[in-house]
Amino acid sequence: MRTVVIGGHGNFGARICGALAGDEGIEILAAGRRRAAAHPAGVEAVTLDIASPRFPDELAALRPGVVIHCAGPFQDQDYAVASAAIAANAHYIDLADGRRFVSNFSAALDGAARAAGVLAVSGASTLPALSSAVIDGIAARFPSVRGIWIAIAPGQRAPRGAATITGVLSYAGRSFQWLSGGRWSDAWGWQELMRVSFAGAGVRWAAACDVPDLELLPARYAGTRTVEFRAALELGIQHFGLWLAAALRRAGVPVPLERWAGRLDRLASLLDRFGSDRGGMLVSVAVERENGSRALIEWHLTAEASHGPEIPCMAAILLARKLARGELGERGAFPCMGLISLDEFESEFKRWRISTLIRESPI
Repeated sequence: MRTVVIGGHGNFGARICGALAGDEGIEILAAGRRRAAAHPAGVEAVTLDIASPRFPDELAALRPGVVIHCAGPFQDQDYAVASAAIAANAHYIDLADGRRFVSNFSAALDGAARAAGVLAVSGASTLPALSSAVIDGIAARFPSVRGIWIAIAPGQRAPRGAATITGVLSYAGRSFQWLSGGRWSDAWGWQELMRVSFAGAGVRWAAACDVPDLELLPARYAGTRTVEFRAALELGIQHFGLWLAAALRRAGVPVPLERWAGRLDRLASLLDRFGSDRGGMLVSVAVERENGSRALIEWHLTAEASHGPEIPCMAAILLARKLARGELGERGAFPCMGLISLDEFESEFKRWRISTLIRESPI
């Protein structure tokens, strides 16, 4: 199956191309605005600009079977790339982390995708693909889910993509809604600090982030009263620097954080020697047992050797392989939930130095 990876030379796109290049039955085209000087064996580089008015025709001319969209940030994008893929009768997968983009995806594109007989999936990344797979596995064991708390702790030395940084900065100091204690309330990006203990990454300060899960998970797990997401940088000076910038923006100071994304990335790189290559993720789920008692289930992930950035790529890789093997019969457009099991993710974790564990305690 011919697979066009848009942003195929970037932080995540290059990883996806490299992972799929050796798969039988998959032909990889790495697409970018400029043709890369070097690319992995088995990957063909092509020039493709999603901002060009000729993009839909140029994409269709490549005759893709699958289009994987990695060219973020997605917070300010529309559905032009997904629409072009559907018009070309290609399946579509993206790594979007923009809340509105992923949450509104089905309403905008489901009819067109079904009419074309293709599958279109948004958010095939850590959130909501992996997070919902973890919660699905936990929820299957208990009558009800009462609360969900998710936190991610990247390693300081792990590669950072400019698009990811821009996406994070876009909501720093800005308000959004999350479900807390049974009611929707305002939270502020990169505020709402709390201490979080990660099994492999230690105890860190974590701050609120606006992500698709805040909207998707309350609808998926009826009865849950809280869904919160936070991120925790490894170095306190960086974490509180971003917290301060967010606080200034919240107070009305026009801090142009998104414009500083490149410079902030370079500044962060100067501090890499003070951090580690170890990252983590924590999914905490408050559940109710059959007898009415309650428990907190904690799923911990630890990524060594700067392998954390492999995790956001795994869902797209797994979906592309399933489509190439004809294992996905679903058609239509929807967020990436329920398409990949936690066991399937675990098979990918084994390829890298990534470990997981589960802890259960009464509450």
